[in-house]
Amino acid sequence: MLHQEPRAGQDPYVKDTPSLIASDKVEGTAVYGADGKRIGSIERILLEKRGGRVSYAVLSFGGFLGIGDDYYPLPWEKLHYDEQLDGYRIDLTKDQITGAPKYHDLDDDSFYRANDRKVYDYYGVPPYWM
Repeated sequence: MLHQEPRAGQDPYVKDTPSLIASDKVEGTAVYGADGKRIGSIERILLEKRGGRVSYAVLSFGGFLGIGDDYYPLPWEKLHYDEQLDGYRIDLTKDQITGAPKYHDLDDDSFYRANDRKVYDYYGVPPYWM
């Protein structure tokens, strides 16, 4: 059975388990670089429509109070959750990420069609579609 009713005493609104996290809890989570410094935060995650795999976590930084931020799509495989920091770590520094493919308009969906391969090549991981 795919959908199960919560058992008596179980909160149906709990969003986390030891191995799962809800997407709305990922958005806003801090991202730290290899040097331990905070780089920015996850603006959103992008899922593959048909397969359901996480394609990207979009890292935002560079603006002031959320205005003028740049958006850096990170392959999900590059992020590793660090319980002590209550955030994600990546094996690059902020300076290294600033050289990655980025975009300025969060609603620009044409970026991905033109740059999917460039993003994965930059980070040195196999693309999610392979």
